[in-house]
Amino acid sequence: MNKFLKEFKDRGYFYQCTNEKELSDILDKEKIKGYIGFDCTAESLHVGSLLQIMCLRLLQKNGHRPIVLLGGGTTRIGDPSGKDKTRKILKEEEIEKNIKNIQNILKKFLDNDDPKTKPLFVNNYSWLKNLNYISFLRDIGKHFTINKMLTFDSVKLRLEREQSLSYMEFNYMILQAYDFLELNKKENCMLQIGGSDQWGNIVNGVELIKRYSNHQAFGLTTPLITLASGAKMGKTENGAIWLDKKNLSAYDYWQFWRNTDDRDVVKFLKMFTEVKTEEIDSIKNKNINELKILLANKATLMLHGEDAAKKAEQAAREAFSGTSLGSNLPKITIQAKKILKKINIIDLVLLTKLEKSKSEIRRLVKGNAVRINNKIISDEKFEIEIELFKENYLKLSLGKKRHIKIELN
Repeated sequence: MNKFLKEFKDRGYFYQCTNEKELSDILDKEKIKGYIGFDCTAESLHVGSLLQIMCLRLLQKNGHRPIVLLGGGTTRIGDPSGKDKTRKILKEEEIEKNIKNIQNILKKFLDNDDPKTKPLFVNNYSWLKNLNYISFLRDIGKHFTINKMLTFDSVKLRLEREQSLSYMEFNYMILQAYDFLELNKKENCMLQIGGSDQWGNIVNGVELIKRYSNHQAFGLTTPLITLASGAKMGKTENGAIWLDKKNLSAYDYWQFWRNTDDRDVVKFLKMFTEVKTEEIDSIKNKNINELKILLANKATLMLHGEDAAKKAEQAAREAFSGTSLGSNLPKITIQAKKILKKINIIDLVLLTKLEKSKSEIRRLVKGNAVRINNKIISDEKFEIEIELFKENYLKLSLGKKRHIKIELN
């Protein structure tokens, strides 16, 4: 088996392939271009997109050139896959801002130095914006049948639930197939990678290329990742795990991986780090907490750099020791005059955004789960005073895993 495909399978990335044997033979003979598309519906990607990013890294590591398609055009419509309702339509300036931010995030994960393998960033708005509707229907639309389009999960599930599906969304799969055709024509791109929920769209693209130009093209999909708990990857009770430090600190990112369920640690070491699979197999029976720290360090290093990963680990050790105020913890700054007005513990927690519900904060206080400077606060009316700020900051802890440093301005 081809080296790229073997590691793709060994790391748990493989779900389906349109013609695995032929793709393996081609990958043995030549270096190719493969692409993954990212719609730009938010200013940052979250860890739910990380598996696709790891696929691009692996492709690049094996000497192939990754193409990152940023869906400036398709974001204006919205992918119905896995959605119960139509996406909110964004303004053009929002989409452009999101594209720039997402491109900067992806550059952190990919090697941008080697001209042969550095990522090629493309925006499908460049070819979708000037499409002539009549010509598009005649040249491209004729290759698609309504009968087949109705069988795809993204359509079928919405119809079965009697949830509305706009004609705009229904067209999405044709536009995605057309993206693959354009990249095949313009860049000789012969591989599209995506999540398993994209299988129908990817197959459409492969078939369109063969009908339109008789060129070779392949589709490769990854499994949809859920946590051992059954929760969706990338979502927590406190929100999404963003890949942009403006939205989530390196410390909180490190903590997300450190708090991985025991049952997921080995799987995630293979999927979300570049530790060799043989090494992971040889250490998988080691102390589970050591493996979690390894996972957190390697995952954080990849996004935020080695220094940030080391500081996050040190901050976690300080926070858990209960003897330090945690100088390396993520921090917020509040105005001293708010403290002079005597805010209480409930208001302080709300200011940090560690919790958004007053009733939940009261529950935590009653359960002795709220601490200031490592001391339990058991009174929900406890007032915050200037004296609590040692060296101009205090440490607030919620439970064993959530800590933050609050500085005075």
